[in-house]
Amino acid sequence: MVAQKKTKASKFLTVPTRPVPIDRDRSVAGLLEKMEGAGFGARQLAEAHRIWLDMLDDNSTIYMCASGNVISSGMRRLLAYVIKNRFVDVLVMSGSVLYQDIHETLGRNHYQGHPSMSDEELAASDIARVGDVLANREEFQEADEWVGSVINQLDQSRAYSVREFMHLMGRELAEIAHEDGIMTSAFKSRIPVYCPDLQATELSVGVARARFEKKAQFTFDMTHDTIEMMQIAQKTRNSAIITLGSSNSQNMVNVAEVSSYINRTNPRGHKYAISITTDSVPLDGRTPSYSSNHTSNFGKLGKGATTAFVPCDPSIALPMIITALSQTAAKFMKGRKRPNFSFSGKDMSIDVP
Repeated sequence: MVAQKKTKASKFLTVPTRPVPIDRDRSVAGLLEKMEGAGFGARQLAEAHRIWLDMLDDNSTIYMCASGNVISSGMRRLLAYVIKNRFVDVLVMSGSVLYQDIHETLGRNHYQGHPSMSDEELAASDIARVGDVLANREEFQEADEWVGSVINQLDQSRAYSVREFMHLMGRELAEIAHEDGIMTSAFKSRIPVYCPDLQATELSVGVARARFEKKAQFTFDMTHDTIEMMQIAQKTRNSAIITLGSSNSQNMVNVAEVSSYINRTNPRGHKYAISITTDSVPLDGRTPSYSSNHTSNFGKLGKGATTAFVPCDPSIALPMIITALSQTAAKFMKGRKRPNFSFSGKDMSIDVP
């Protein structure tokens, strides 16, 4: 064999990509391990699985942020699984995600649509279309009514934080649900759910309906949520973030870093970050050493942070990553020291062992 002459490029060209072979053992975790030797989205997807394991192994406080149609696209059971098994610790969810979660946890469905279905025909039948998914508008109104029924049970003389309201709705849902979703799993696992955009989403309709029909004088204290996020950031030793859908869903976590001067703490930034999105961001923006885009992709990162930017619809990536975690995460969970939350009315405390 002829020895190859070393060139200036040699120090960079050290790890060749490896074509992905057929995975005969039919293990999703095994397939992702093979994909880690490839490039572009295949490698990023595989690295997202590995980094999630690193988060668990390093006792990180893991934020999961989500927006868009992760529930209507069929991800509810997968998300409930990671919550109940404490693969995540803090949820920051769009109101649309939580509203669709309520809809399904109440026993309703989203349905597959077809391009041949015209919007005019669907509207005449009182059907809502979201992409290629359909829903019954009358059933959405039932979800609005249910949200109002929870409000009608509450003390109208004081304001509630959004997190407290989500916790109470999770409790009420857990009593009637036949199958868990995000909110019931979070309630049972005692982890907080934050919803920074409640007023701009369908979730606000039920609140407005209670005010309009029942004259409920229900109010939110959204500042309390910001203070709680500050406390979580302050007490966390290592933080990690998983973003599903638009990077805008992580803004509330980013604000906790910006506001750290209030309680005189230094923002450390995330040690690990995964972003699964169809947002148009170049792959070279995946780490801070490569591009200034890293903050918009992942939020504030710590020095030397490990990241994966997966340019993919979450409905494609999540089934693979979470199925792989079900095969690989057990050994990392045995010794995991996770944050513990206690809820007492409007107040929340956090203990990080």
